[in-house]
Amino acid sequence: MPPDPSLPPWPAVPPAHGPVVLRAFTPADLPLALELSTDPYVPSIGTLPAHASEAEAADWIVRQRGRWAEGAGFSFAVAEAATGRAVGSIGLWLRQLPDGRATAGYAITPSARGRGLAAAALVAVTGFGWTIPELHRVELHIEPWNAGSVRTAESAGYVREGLLRRHTEIAGRRRDMLLYAADRGG
Repeated sequence: MPPDPSLPPWPAVPPAHGPVVLRAFTPADLPLALELSTDPYVPSIGTLPAHASEAEAADWIVRQRGRWAEGAGFSFAVAEAATGRAVGSIGLWLRQLPDGRATAGYAITPSARGRGLAAAALVAVTGFGWTIPELHRVELHIEPWNAGSVRTAESAGYVREGLLRRHTEIAGRRRDMLLYAADRGG
């Protein structure tokens, strides 16, 4: 599929910050997808099936590789800068780019959590976002119970702006979301 001409080009230099580099997914990231599929939450918020088979995990990687070409935005593997091993995923979703807005979402494998990798990845993807002239605001939607994600957002400089009541359907239920944002102006 050819790239969506309305999106900025794929970054020539992979976004990076501290211990992580953001790169395109590859078939070698199968262990990442398989581990993420065992998380009790990650499969409920995306297209990765719970306890995915190798074929299902490989299909998920293919879908991530296609997000840019289909016009959704950028889906990056979060890799350890020192080893190149994928330990998570992060997306910068640009469907609202004509309005100057984007959303971001991230997940780190259970075995790699607690090391600040999600916050580093969020700083990297936000910095990359500011290279897109039309982008002025990046939003995060976080369920109120998700203290780890709240810490990640705050560590990356995002500011809590409010509570969005029954904002997102997850696993068949409307869920409240905390709204966090970073603004190019401040």
